[in-house]
Amino acid sequence: MTHLWVRHEQRPHEVRVGLTPDGAAALIARGLRVTVEDSPTRCIPTDAYARAGAVIAPAESWPDAPADAIIFGLKELPEDGTPLRHRHILFGHAFKGQPAGRVLLDRFRAGGGTLYDLEALVDADGRRVAAFGYWAGYVGAAVTLMAWGAQAQGGICGPVTRFADRDALLAQVRGAMIGSPRALIIGAHGRVGTGASDLCAALGVPVTGWDTKDTAQGGPFPEVLAHDVFLNCILARPGCPVFVPAGAGAEPRTLRVIGDIACDPTSDFSPIKVYDRVTDWGHPVRRVAEAPPLDVMAIDNLPSLLPVESSQDYAGQLLPSLHTLTDLDAGVWARARAEFDRHL
Repeated sequence: MTHLWVRHEQRPHEVRVGLTPDGAAALIARGLRVTVEDSPTRCIPTDAYARAGAVIAPAESWPDAPADAIIFGLKELPEDGTPLRHRHILFGHAFKGQPAGRVLLDRFRAGGGTLYDLEALVDADGRRVAAFGYWAGYVGAAVTLMAWGAQAQGGICGPVTRFADRDALLAQVRGAMIGSPRALIIGAHGRVGTGASDLCAALGVPVTGWDTKDTAQGGPFPEVLAHDVFLNCILARPGCPVFVPAGAGAEPRTLRVIGDIACDPTSDFSPIKVYDRVTDWGHPVRRVAEAPPLDVMAIDNLPSLLPVESSQDYAGQLLPSLHTLTDLDAGVWARARAEFDRHL
């Protein structure tokens, strides 16, 4: 019997989940065994999974799960160096040259386990079957505009916390803004860019939307520096042009805040070269230049600021693929395994 084990997220501030109680009930009805770890922080209460028929296990007990269990979580595992013997489903960020990704792959090599990276779950046309992109774009644009408002008042964006819902988020951003900046969104027609564009539209922020055809010449892109706010919604990948070079902070510019929503600063292919570390909820932006200031927002778990909406959306997208876990040698799982083997 295929056994899916949903782990408690151990990363600080991460309360999202990739399976809802209704999804768990649907998998159980198809004959899968579902274990859900108890969690004091998950945005959906543990007892809802128990009512759906899942077995409840203690938080952080996945290392002792049966060898045939498939461990499912969203964000990274604790970086304790232990070999990984199970099959894991998670966002490993391991296939684009990131140093931490190589360390993770070495742990799988040592333990004999397998990584089914959620970024590598793609259909036959290479499109991801499930993504948090829309909500990353929506929330990322919101925090970036909050940063713009704080800077316009002579300060810097302070800590952010989870929002009760979308309306609460919009109310806080409206309260933080002064006037209306001009925003450039690169990747405006993708999942991430659509979320960012929808947030800007809800707040009346004028947007210049670019997509692949607008960046095909490879740069430089003076238009980026000519906007108040730049929202990068393009994933780092080979061939990605540089949108903001390392010396941009010293150039004449209108640009005041960058929202690097794709947020992959340690990749060799990152299109934003003025910073090298992600930001977090406690310090949402990093000031990379003065006179005039230039702030970068690069939080790498943005959808967790709206955890219920983003979890329900993502889980709904992923559930059809979870239904096929009974055959890991076909479809999305086989393609993800091949990508893991290629990088191992």
